[in-house]
Amino acid sequence: MRILLAEDDVLLGEGLCAGLKQRDFQVDWVRDGVSAEHEMRAQPFAAAILDLGLPGLDGMAVLQSVRAANCNVPVLILTAREAVADKLQGFALGADDYILKPVDLDELAARLHAVVRRTHGQPQESLRVQDVVLTPASRNVTLDGEAVTLSLREFDLLHVLMLNAGRVLSREQIEQRLYAWGQEVDSNAVEVHIHHLRRKLGASLIQTVRGIGYVLHKSSSEAV
Repeated sequence: MRILLAEDDVLLGEGLCAGLKQRDFQVDWVRDGVSAEHEMRAQPFAAAILDLGLPGLDGMAVLQSVRAANCNVPVLILTAREAVADKLQGFALGADDYILKPVDLDELAARLHAVVRRTHGQPQESLRVQDVVLTPASRNVTLDGEAVTLSLREFDLLHVLMLNAGRVLSREQIEQRLYAWGQEVDSNAVEVHIHHLRRKLGASLIQTVRGIGYVLHKSSSEAV
């Protein structure tokens, strides 16, 4: 899951990046509000963690701007501002969660998973498409109730497809959701991972839409 971290405190930012990467998040880190606003508008992040005291552009202004631009990426405000007025303003501007520093990394990871699920209309902890069940927090996948072992990238790709079940995603859209800045991506990486997923989960689960991309159908009857 690719997320944006907007935090100007270097030590805290480094700690959050390291801790979230250990929990299998792909993290892009910016340190000012102007960059945060630009990246949230430009990239398909699964979620964003937004500090309020950012240089260049305050976090509240960032949030107001991206929401005015119809950018619906889930935003978790992470701040030391504990006043009720700040919390109310954050939610009024479109924040999905409001967390006070310092935060436990396991709790932060759980909140990230929760807001992403809600944004995609999935209130339950696990995602289910056909006979496949994926639980993001524990990174477990089952097929017909039997555990399936996936690589890190296979899991992340399946997660992206399940969150967007019924929607065709191009290879470029998938890559944007899987890889953080600076990561080298082989030209056929997505195709290779999809081949492995089909081998492990069934050839009919992920359909190729020729010339466009890939889609994971919500029910087997939708497959063509």
